[in-house]
This record gives sequence, structure tokens and C-alpha cells, in this order.
Amino acid sequence: MRSSPRPSDSASPIAPLGVEAAEKAASDPSYKPTSKIFDEFALTDRVGIVTGGNAGIGLEIALAFCEAGARAVYCLDIASAPSEEWTACRDFVEKLGNGSRLEYVAADVRDQKAMWKAVEEIGDREQRVDMCVANAGVLRPPIPCLEVTTAQFQDVMGINVNGVLYTAQAAGRQMSRFGRPGSIITIGSISGSLTNRDHAWIPYNTSKSAVLQMTRSLACELGPKNIRVNSLSPGYIYTNMTKAFLDRTPGQLEIWSDLNPLKRIGRPNELRGVATWLASDASSFCTGSDILVSGGHHAW
Repeated sequence: MRSSPRPSDSASPIAPLGVEAAEKAASDPSYKPTSKIFDEFALTDRVGIVTGGNAGIGLEIALAFCEAGARAVYCLDIASAPSEEWTACRDFVEKLGNGSRLEYVAADVRDQKAMWKAVEEIGDREQRVDMCVANAGVLRPPIPCLEVTTAQFQDVMGINVNGVLYTAQAAGRQMSRFGRPGSIITIGSISGSLTNRDHAWIPYNTSKSAVLQMTRSLACELGPKNIRVNSLSPGYIYTNMTKAFLDRTPGQLEIWSDLNPLKRIGRPNELRGVATWLASDASSFCTGSDILVSGGHHAW
């Protein structure tokens, strides 16, 4: 068999893999092959931070990281104490018996120095930070574009843009400090690359578009440090944030459900798999990308 060119071992965290493993088994009768694909998705002993991790998408991703074997996942959120939902997930993680921990830290993503300090303290405690999900975000009630005030615009940008940057900085500083490869995942939205029909969401749409470009820029700067940065852009997902809008807008759930080929909106737990892939070695050559999880909303 002919071997294909291969990068250095430092670029291949688990080896041999795939065709290479098959070739080794063919040439070495003593080699006992084992399945490696699930090892590539494992997050064993890694440490992560997830902002907006008190509920919804953030909590689902944090829980998935724990199930994948992470040593600890720190959920940062603005509430001074965790929700009952978060507490139930923490107890569930303890019952997994894999040594993983779900931790809660009260933090405001709009405060750059506080975010840097909070994640530095996590680094001090764990001596590593491997993955980060900058998930905290807000969607305010619709406002006609000609009526949006400075305060209303800056309110959304402060959380959805500044907060994402400060979170990525905080994690990237610790990844650099410990000289470890890392994965930073920003949570964008389909609203970053299309306009939501009949919704006056200028601040939100602008903020999510900024997140996508920020992600590409971070990926280019941090790539030489072996820190990957990708965005994850959900479509319409049924979360507490969107529920508030749907509850006051009769018929909107049916309208949203008709906007993609699957004819329904998504669930927060349907982002678990792609987030775990982005955090893991299985996506080791993926950076600067925007991964759409929208039920095919863009495909029409």
C-alpha cells in the first residue's frame, strides 16, 4: 500500500489513525488495531469554560463536555447563584462516576478585567484551560431600525460582542500561559449571515455578524499558538430567550418552523454533538469556520 504524506506527530494528537492504522496492521502482523474514532472525540482530563452556562445552550454544552470526560467545566453566568436546572446537571455529572466536575462562577462578561481574573483563577486551580465556549448573549424585543437608541444598541453589543471578545481573550491567555493547544468556540447565529424576515433586530443581527468576523480574526492570530477558534451558528432554537419572544407573539412558532426543510425549530441539546466535536481532537484541522446548525434554514 502507498502511504500518503503525513504531518509531524505534534499535529496528530492520536496516532496511528484511519488509513494509516490500516496500513500499519497490514505491514506489521504483531500490531493489534483498535477503534480510535471515539478517542478523538474524548475530552478526558480537559478543562473548559462556558459563559451563559446557567441554562439553555450553554448548560447543554457544558454537560456534554462532562459526559465526554472533561476534568472540570466551569459555567460562568451573571446570576449570583446557579439555577435549579444547573444544580440538577451538577448532581447528574457526579453520578456519571467519570471524575468530571461541573463548577459555577458568577461573572459578568461585559467586565474585561473581571473575566480575565476569573479565568486566570481557574487556570491557577486546574493548571490548564483547554476549551472555551463564549455563549453568553441576549436578544431584546424588536425595535424599528430608525428608533434604536444608543443605549439600546450598546446594551446588546456590550454582551454579544464585547463579552465574546473578553471571554475569548480570557481563555486564550490561559491557553498561551500553559502552552497548551486549545479550542475556542464562539456562539454566533444564522442572524449573523442573514436577516431574520419580519423581525426588527438591528442590534442583535449586527452583533452576531461581528462575532463571525471576530472569530475569523482570532483564528488567524491564534493559529500559530495551536489555538483553534470557530463559531457555531444556531438557527431558531427553543430556549428561554426565544421562548419569551414566542410567548408574546401568537403563531410565531409555526412561522419559524416553516422556515427550514425540517419544519421545526431546534432544541438546545441538538448543539451538543457539534460543540463536542469542535472542542475535541476530532476537529483538529478546523479553525476560522462557521458551523451552521439551522435545520437547513440557509438551504432554501
